[in-house]
Amino acid sequence: MPSLDDARQKVEELRSEIRKHDYHYYVLDNPLIADQEYDSLMRELESLEREFPELITPDSPTQRVGGAPLEQFRSVRHTTPLFSLANAFEAGELRDFDRRVRQLSGTAIDYVVEPKIDGLSVVLTYENGEFVLGATRGDGITGEDITENLRAVRLLPKRLIGAPPRLVVRGEAFMPKKAFALLNEERDAKGEQPFANPRNAAAGSLRQLDPRVTAGRTLGIYVYQVLEGLDREISTQWESLSLLRGFGFSVQEQSSYCRDIDEVIDCCNEWIEKRHDLNYEIDGLVIKVNPLHLYDILGYTAKSPRWAIAFKFPAEQAVTQVKDIFVRVGRTGVLTPTAVLEPVQVGGVTVSRATLHNEDMIRQKDVRVGDYVVVQRAGDVIPEVVRVLPERRTGEEKVFKMPDHCPVCGSKVLHLEGEVAARCTGIACPAQLKELVIHFVSREAMDVEGMGPALVEQLVDKKLINDPADIYTLSREDLAKLERMGAKSADNIVRAIEGSKERGLAHLLYALGIRHVGIKAAETLANEFGSLDALARAGFGELTGIPEIGPKIARSIEVFFQQEQTGRLIAKLKRAGVKMEQEREGENGELVLTGKVFVLTGTLPTLTRKEAEGLIKKHGGKISSSVSKKTDYVLAGSDPGQKYDKAKQLGIPIISEDELLQMV
Repeated sequence: MPSLDDARQKVEELRSEIRKHDYHYYVLDNPLIADQEYDSLMRELESLEREFPELITPDSPTQRVGGAPLEQFRSVRHTTPLFSLANAFEAGELRDFDRRVRQLSGTAIDYVVEPKIDGLSVVLTYENGEFVLGATRGDGITGEDITENLRAVRLLPKRLIGAPPRLVVRGEAFMPKKAFALLNEERDAKGEQPFANPRNAAAGSLRQLDPRVTAGRTLGIYVYQVLEGLDREISTQWESLSLLRGFGFSVQEQSSYCRDIDEVIDCCNEWIEKRHDLNYEIDGLVIKVNPLHLYDILGYTAKSPRWAIAFKFPAEQAVTQVKDIFVRVGRTGVLTPTAVLEPVQVGGVTVSRATLHNEDMIRQKDVRVGDYVVVQRAGDVIPEVVRVLPERRTGEEKVFKMPDHCPVCGSKVLHLEGEVAARCTGIACPAQLKELVIHFVSREAMDVEGMGPALVEQLVDKKLINDPADIYTLSREDLAKLERMGAKSADNIVRAIEGSKERGLAHLLYALGIRHVGIKAAETLANEFGSLDALARAGFGELTGIPEIGPKIARSIEVFFQQEQTGRLIAKLKRAGVKMEQEREGENGELVLTGKVFVLTGTLPTLTRKEAEGLIKKHGGKISSSVSKKTDYVLAGSDPGQKYDKAKQLGIPIISEDELLQMV
């Protein structure tokens, strides 16, 4: 056991270290260490304070949580303090929690287990059913006013059904895995720093001074606790989740009711195996006492409630060695360094490569060939290097330097001012052409089924195509000569190429690969201008006058249409018969679904969700992500969610796939 003086010195060191990480995690949304390392520091401090209680001070990290809000947002003082949760890492700690709860309450306990979303905690206030205030948690006492940004989140209900005069709830904002992967791809293509994980992406999206940035991001919010306005007839947490769902909030369907701690532990073990089945990241489970009247009896510690605890999943990181670093050239010429790793298992998946994003990040982390590194896999995206283990260096490691010339075409590499990315300047770079064509034929773009990366690589290498428009000159004979390409496959691809000519303006705009123009911006531009020629004539002022189009996108569009090769490409596409016009929504009175708003829920018998949405849009309809009084139809398949229930409450027609097909 250390002396009091030694313990005092160690406690101060730990508090200083933890406060630094609190600031980076809660305020800057830029954690410096993994959750497991932070938990280890906190547990060491808690252990010392238990041994030397005289060293406990009110400002110790064990007595409070979080950091002060940034000054760029208006501060909001929470009417109810927002506590963090104590952590459990194994079954024994859960049983200890259960024993304490039973001793304090004097009764047997049932529980609710809810997935712990790895996102940004938010507090939402409604008055007379209207959303009036949204705030971050901040330090638990004071948060930041992000009301306007939350209004831009489509999945957040702006008006509730049957809510009390004042209702304050707590929830978690998050970014789905697929949306996170697409966002980072876009940021890489723009030469911007990618987000480290979906939590940082969600936090960064909601803490924007311009709500239009938030509106352009795909975010979800699940609500899980009533802070004010709970109906006294509601007696359990399980009932309160149903109440929240009835008001119109999104509530996690995966929550479980457990009769005792044994069922809780079984539930936790199941989630360790299936955590990646969700389309969003979770970093553990929250175990809550179910009877709400016990919350006042159990009370709180200085930092956390005694009626709930977080079960944290085992770490999904691994240590491996960097065998090499190579550079990939993207469709916009961005050079992306990637680490070749000694294969290692991370989260049940064998990892052999990890992105290093750009030269600045390599320098910041000081990654060298031969280094031992900690890698992690965040969701379904490519793994990344978390940090280097310098203590394992032998002196034989090699410092990596980004090439001065493109590794594919030999053209000079340029660093544009204000960008972290390096770009190849070669206009005829085969690597850029391959990536551009792969993007052009992708599902969200021209959707040429069967034309994957391997086939595109052959076409470029054999000089059968020199730009994306050349795919429309390919014959059955051209394709049949390629490796692993039979006559039937060649026929199918020719038909798919021909069919892609009718994809429409929005998909064509996205396919052209204009910097900063994603599929949502492409749809906006197509509906606004109606034809490619009209868009090409649009000036900067006209473009920025569109609410969803900012200066960066407008300038990128201008530059794209000013380039000579763009003119040649469009001329070839026109000669090939590619459709470059689009009926504007509501413009053609013959479209049978013009102006009708549809919401989809459940799994349809034959159509995929994307096919159903495409069919509705083709006939003039619009798609909404949430049910409201403005919804005309809810298209429901098997296993519908809460949208189905809400539609029934509002009396909105619910139709099947067959009924939709009859309508069109």
